[in-house]
Amino acid sequence: MKTLNRSLLVSSVIAVMAASPAIAGDADFTLVNRTGYTLREIYVSPTHKEAWGKDRMGDNVLDNGRSRLFKFSDKSACMQDLKVVFDDDGSEVIWEEFDLCELNKITLKYNRKTREVTADTE
Repeated sequence: MKTLNRSLLVSSVIAVMAASPAIAGDADFTLVNRTGYTLREIYVSPTHKEAWGKDRMGDNVLDNGRSRLFKFSDKSACMQDLKVVFDDDGSEVIWEEFDLCELNKITLKYNRKTREVTADTE
């Protein structure tokens, strides 16, 4: 009987360990740039918080029409805003209130003439 209980315990531990990485990555998302411009900097911050934290692009840029996977495991703050800085003129634009725990893909769109920001989500 002890062998059966030990086997069940080991199986349970393995199942929990196997599920953990999937849970940690549940808020990961793919960002698609359809703004018409290259993005030099991208920031992700809890909705309506003043501090943006670090630039998620580092030394890279995200060209128009390209996408990038962002690892985001902070499920305690699912609602996030995105701020981008354009490479050509340094201007900043903000998209608000994305539920990263529910979304897999965000396609950013921007009309520079009207300053209208929109996004498609999946």
